[in-house]
Amino acid sequence: MKQRKVPMRKCVASQEMFPKKSLIRVVRTPENEIIIDPTGKKSGRGAYLCAKLEYIDLAQKKKALERALKTQVSPEIYDQLREYVKQVAPDE
Repeated sequence: MKQRKVPMRKCVASQEMFPKKSLIRVVRTPENEIIIDPTGKKSGRGAYLCAKLEYIDLAQKKKALERALKTQVSPEIYDQLREYVKQVAPDE
């Protein structure tokens, strides 16, 4: 059987490549809303973040999401990301 290629994406905070499934996708929708996309299929401009609190803090400090999504990202989005990481990866 043929080995499937694992899609890789770069974390905007750490600049490291990871398998797409292990990252969180944040999307700027066509309506200019910023949302967390657990399915990875919502339309809009996407950015990927490691599912670790330290990388969310780093992304906020470096304004990595603002650059990647080309728009302002409110602190509430970072709070939502932290809550999401706590639910998905409670050991972090």
